[in-house]
Amino acid sequence: MVIAPKIQLNNGIHMPVIGLGTLFSQSREIEEAVKNAIDCGYRHIDTAFCYGNEKDVGRAIKAKIEEGVIRREDIFVVTKLWSTHHEPSAVVPACQQSLQNLGLSYVDLYLMHFPVGFSQYGGINDIDYVHTWKAMEPLIDKGLARSIGLSNFNSEQIERVLQVCKVKPVVNQVECNIGFNQKKLIEFCKQRDIQITAYCPLGQPNPCKKDPPFLFDDRIKAMGAKYNKSAAQVALRYLIQIGTIPIPKSVTKHRIAENINIFDFELSGDDMRVLETYHTGKRKILFHFADSKHKYYPFNIEF
Repeated sequence: MVIAPKIQLNNGIHMPVIGLGTLFSQSREIEEAVKNAIDCGYRHIDTAFCYGNEKDVGRAIKAKIEEGVIRREDIFVVTKLWSTHHEPSAVVPACQQSLQNLGLSYVDLYLMHFPVGFSQYGGINDIDYVHTWKAMEPLIDKGLARSIGLSNFNSEQIERVLQVCKVKPVVNQVECNIGFNQKKLIEFCKQRDIQITAYCPLGQPNPCKKDPPFLFDDRIKAMGAKYNKSAAQVALRYLIQIGTIPIPKSVTKHRIAENINIFDFELSGDDMRVLETYHTGKRKILFHFADSKHKYYPFNIEF
């Protein structure tokens, strides 16, 4: 079993440097995956209200606590405020609903999932994410969340939040992988003591199309062989070394175990430079259901 190291966030709380992602996972699959992940040493589980699997994640955590494998304080649980709850009066009830789904009294980190708000009745609204952020801040004092943060925010949006916040975001969770390495946003956030969590860290692998190239090219396979690691392990180790927290998603037990087994080697400077050449600047995840012309759509600037 591998227990991942932790890093200290800007509020003093410690967060494991790798987690299990749970997007696009079926109910029974994800419950079993979370149990397997905890048995393999994962102590960081990432979910979201809009994934529809908070109850499954919660059942798995509860089972492992009852088995004595973990205590509640051993596990770092992340969930997210969905865009239909950006109205400030809806924020606390939305968090409470997620806690009820998870069967927990608090989450370790609660993120605003996306800067654009959606109407409960369909369509997009113009609620300013800054007002939503202010409504998230009381979650700390209420004991509902130990930390709060952002997801899918660009540098300008982060700066707007920082100008008005009383509670500083600890994290910005964004797409980040070898093919889209977010180096500029990572540096921007580092200067402001905000940690980057990397979702889609393996670039949504498609073996039939041998995509993304950084998982299937011969150079990467040779690099993995040198370290006695898989291409996926090399890709995750790269993200650790550039200062992010990857959250690979898998429901396959051996891959779950493989993905956390990345702390017994270090990529050389030369290998890191080779991996930099796979950066394309192109995202995999574009949130097509959001209007790219909306004033708060985050992906219209470089970072």
